[in-house]
Amino acid sequence: MPEEIYVSTDIEADGPIPGPHSMLSLASVALRADKSVVDEFAVNLSPLPGAAPHPRTMLWWEGHKEALQKTRENVEDPETAIPRYAKWVQGLPGRVVLVGQPVAFDFMWVYWYLQRFTGGSVFGHSALDIKSYAMAVLKRPYRECILDAMPAQWRDDLPYTHVALDDARAQGAIFCNMLRANGASEA
Repeated sequence: MPEEIYVSTDIEADGPIPGPHSMLSLASVALRADKSVVDEFAVNLSPLPGAAPHPRTMLWWEGHKEALQKTRENVEDPETAIPRYAKWVQGLPGRVVLVGQPVAFDFMWVYWYLQRFTGGSVFGHSALDIKSYAMAVLKRPYRECILDAMPAQWRDDLPYTHVALDDARAQGAIFCNMLRANGASEA
């Protein structure tokens, strides 16, 4: 059976849901369970036609102006960028699983954009939430499993900046460290 490739993914958006609002950035880091990086993908996207930023989300971005500015550099049209992303995922050497935190948010955006611009999802419905996995490994309540509360040995010295590629790298490393701590990376 082909190995699983964990596609740690982070998105940045200008609102709570796709369609009325736009995904600003998409980044994925493909990793093996041993934390070796297979490849990386990152793109900044132009807004969807007819979409508008949500005031509450833009208020949050006021506290992260530098990261927001980075989402507006070298933007690409989703009509060309998302099929290119799908092709990148399909070229990965194994069975892909999108990994995120919170995966319900990031996967919703990725899935919607893939459906809209490619007509399907290269992930199917395969998405794994880091916080849920931490809950199982730590045997602690879900709300206690935030990234800042993860054991120090799970956290690499990688920044969380709200720049999609930085965050995808950091959360991917945490996930692989969790796999190792749980004995799953040796299977």
